[in-house]
Amino acid sequence: MTQQGERGNPLRIGRRYRSQRIEGCFDAVIIGSGPAGLAAGVCLSKSGKRVLVLEQHYTAGGFSHSYSRHGYEWDVGVHYIGDVGHRGTVSSRLCDYLTDRRLRWAYMGDNYDRFYIGGEQFDLVAGEKALRDELASRFPDDTEAIDRYLDMIRQVSKAMPGVSVDKLLPRWMGALRRFIWPAPEYLNRTTYQVLRDLTPNEKLIAVLCGQYGDNGLPPRRSSFLIHALIARHYLNGGYYPIGGASKIADGLLAPIKQAGGEVFTYARVEQILVESGRAVGVRMADGFEIRSPVVISACGVFNTFKRLLPDAAARAGSYREKLHAVRPAMAHVGVYIGIRESAESLGLGKTNLWIYPDEFHDANLESFSQDMRRPFPAVYISFPSAKDPSWDERYPGRATIEIVAPTPWKWFARWQDTPWGKRGEEYEALKVQLGRRLLEVLYEKHPQLRGKIDYYEVSTPLSTRHFGNYGHGEIYGIDHDPRRFEQHWLRPKTSIKGLYLSGQDTLTCGIMGAMCSGAITAVSVLGWRSIGMLRALARRQPRRRDNASVPMPAPVAREPG
Repeated sequence: MTQQGERGNPLRIGRRYRSQRIEGCFDAVIIGSGPAGLAAGVCLSKSGKRVLVLEQHYTAGGFSHSYSRHGYEWDVGVHYIGDVGHRGTVSSRLCDYLTDRRLRWAYMGDNYDRFYIGGEQFDLVAGEKALRDELASRFPDDTEAIDRYLDMIRQVSKAMPGVSVDKLLPRWMGALRRFIWPAPEYLNRTTYQVLRDLTPNEKLIAVLCGQYGDNGLPPRRSSFLIHALIARHYLNGGYYPIGGASKIADGLLAPIKQAGGEVFTYARVEQILVESGRAVGVRMADGFEIRSPVVISACGVFNTFKRLLPDAAARAGSYREKLHAVRPAMAHVGVYIGIRESAESLGLGKTNLWIYPDEFHDANLESFSQDMRRPFPAVYISFPSAKDPSWDERYPGRATIEIVAPTPWKWFARWQDTPWGKRGEEYEALKVQLGRRLLEVLYEKHPQLRGKIDYYEVSTPLSTRHFGNYGHGEIYGIDHDPRRFEQHWLRPKTSIKGLYLSGQDTLTCGIMGAMCSGAITAVSVLGWRSIGMLRALARRQPRRRDNASVPMPAPVAREPG
């Protein structure tokens, strides 16, 4: 049930905002249409609420949206998702519930991630036993550490329901939660501390942390909680949405529309309205006011408390002081490539590539941030046209590639007040320089592509700031370091009545982390009325016959706790 923009572009999801199009009353207004905002909207809609989702971009979806240019299509944030290929997993049940089983997934094959660390290659393979055997074959002296590591990420997964429930309980009930869902003592230590206690082998630690780009922090700075969740998330392999990333927002929009709700784009919220200590609606950029007893901000805590909330309300809840305890996450530079040949003829596979100078992730990131002439500390390369079985039908004879690398915001901050597309020659020259360097990394792994690129463009943190409305161009909200997970205020219910939070800042980053956050926010809003939703989520529903049109492997690991 795609709701296309006025131009009929299937990648533009939602309806363009006009104040005269606001009809009737809404039970909840949601700011931001990323997976969290839409998921919260779906859960409320299925509980009988009429919701309004407001998105400042030209399309709904947040970091799950796609865009097209010059006859190609790219995804800006969805490169692969784990744990959705088998009926009954938490991720699979959540996706089925939220989209009424509209989403279909393509399995990426047994080798979903490949790491190049210095001159060596390491493969992540699907299945806990297969991964254990692969790691043991490369590190035969560390088999005990590998076994302990796999058990530890399993224990973190088991503790995660307690972490989620903690977002709903008052602080005084924390002891009860810890009794029911005890968390291991290493849950919120740094990733490096935990792994270094297992093994002194820096190369093995680097391999185990080879997906650190999925949360934006290297091992000496990240919480083991987020590391373990990501590692566990992909144990059964990677999957890609058939039809591209835009299908995620498309699937989430349909239940909202069916319940009489609306998703508006080009809908910039200027301020959250607060009267007598209670959120009562929003004021749009055009001055129009929309009243609602519930306001859900799913656009990040910095946007919420520094830009949208009135000064008096922010001071009353001490939220601006609390923001000092968290930091914006990693920014990035991206290269989006189009080639006038098929992925098959070019020899492009489904496996993601992660390329590192050596095993010292933290040192490399710090060195690069101080001197851009240093090697990129990490380069991620994805081949979406090879992953999507519907691609050749939609774009015959064409292929796309996406490259992502971490980049400091400070390099681009001086252009932050210039308009998109008109930032000047010096800015464009920097984009060209970074883009060409990243293309050389691609050619090193795929030399057959040299001279074949038809079109490419480079994004920077300013692109993310412009389209995603994140102040420092961050892609993962706030840093996933140990201090972040100690912040009790990062929860759905705020101290301001009627105002709720959702999104990656309140739980974790990633598509599934955001969707879970949306569901948790809906539970917080509904209270005991959410029992029907929770029962539906717990129920294992049979899949439609066409829900997965590509081969899926047999289950290879137990379901996360």
